[in-house]
Amino acid sequence: MKNSITNQKIGQLNPELLNNLLKRYSNESKITKWDMGASSSSDISVQVQKGKAKQLKGSQRNSMTLRVWNKYNQVGITSTSDLTSEGINKAMRGAIKASNFGNVKESPEFSPMAKNELEAVNSNNSNPHTINELLSILKNAEKQLIDTHKSIDSVPYNGLNESYMERIYINSEGANRHMKLSQSSIYLYAKAEEENKKPRSAGGIRIHSNLEELDIESCIKETSDKLISHLNYKSIETNKYLICFTPDAFLQLISAFSSMFNARSIIDGISLMKKDSIGEQISVSNLNISDEGLHPENVGAFSFDGEGTPTQNIKLVTNGILTNLLHSEATARKFGAKPTGHAGLGAKVSVSPDWLVVSKSESETDKDKNLSVKNTLKEYILIDELSAIHSGVKASQGSFSLPFDGWIVKNGKKISIDAATVAGDILEVLNNIVKIENEQIVTHQGISPYVWVENVSITGEA
Repeated sequence: MKNSITNQKIGQLNPELLNNLLKRYSNESKITKWDMGASSSSDISVQVQKGKAKQLKGSQRNSMTLRVWNKYNQVGITSTSDLTSEGINKAMRGAIKASNFGNVKESPEFSPMAKNELEAVNSNNSNPHTINELLSILKNAEKQLIDTHKSIDSVPYNGLNESYMERIYINSEGANRHMKLSQSSIYLYAKAEEENKKPRSAGGIRIHSNLEELDIESCIKETSDKLISHLNYKSIETNKYLICFTPDAFLQLISAFSSMFNARSIIDGISLMKKDSIGEQISVSNLNISDEGLHPENVGAFSFDGEGTPTQNIKLVTNGILTNLLHSEATARKFGAKPTGHAGLGAKVSVSPDWLVVSKSESETDKDKNLSVKNTLKEYILIDELSAIHSGVKASQGSFSLPFDGWIVKNGKKISIDAATVAGDILEVLNNIVKIENEQIVTHQGISPYVWVENVSITGEA
């Protein structure tokens, strides 16, 4: 008869029980070095269509990645969604077998910061809601949005989601991390059509840690205002223009080329930067870019990464100079640096940004001080949202060609652009910035001001 620990279901992550099981199975297998990252999430989401439920979903996901080091310092890795004691035992045995094929020359190590004190982050968990409550909220939001203008006929894409997430990191040297958070989000994408004109569409998204504080009203207003502004549209000529990127659009562009700041991408040869690029001027001197996973506006912030390293705010570009890179334990060793808290955990440890923040260097001046979205009379293109990021960006070459939603602005009046594509080289864009506005605006993906760039190629579509 199996004992109660072996039969016990882990369910909601239990660090103490997981730790005890891993110690037990590693001792039985004569493994002295191991680590484990686990996550659990519970989600409910709803979609509606013309006042009726379109899709209702609920899910519970568990996952675990286990690494073991054998006596030759070869590493074996297994992943599983079976977080029962038997599932963990199988994962241990599988990792031990896999370690026989590990590469001694490329062996990862524990993060030297896996037991360092963690920064406090806002991890207030909201009270859960029923799927019927979410459905009622979204139905009401859909109706309000359609009622804002006679030309808005539907909200074909929408969703309201509530999630609860946990993360654990444990290793054989005593590291023991555990954190929970909640997150709610709403997405509204509406369509409008006027007689003898093409259908037009626009959307908005909001995220918050608590459903009660999710700003649904502003999401409705933003979606409606954008959509109404796109009803009057025209085509534009192919040419080079003065461009203003909205905060959302500029963050989309920087995120698409985040491999510039990624030490893993540099090692793999798929980044514009090189190992010795630190200290190089890569943009105009008044641009700052940082990654701030600990920013209070980042509602999805975890206080540690997949390797147990504390999440850190990192200055990536300071006064236009590449200052730091994002590191895992392995890349930090190769660069002679410290892990930055941006690593995943897997067969090949990945590195990715958390929460990009763009700002202006106060000590530096703009090339054109008079530019402002509130009062500029010059003709310019206002780019609001980029599309086809995955297919239109060649990150390792620095080039991009992306369809966009936006307006041509003349004498302060906005006219929607029928269809057009923006193209260029990211380093040229960063070096052709003529104005970074002072006000930083919080978006669902980071923080940025409006950013103005001259001589950008726009291809109009007839």
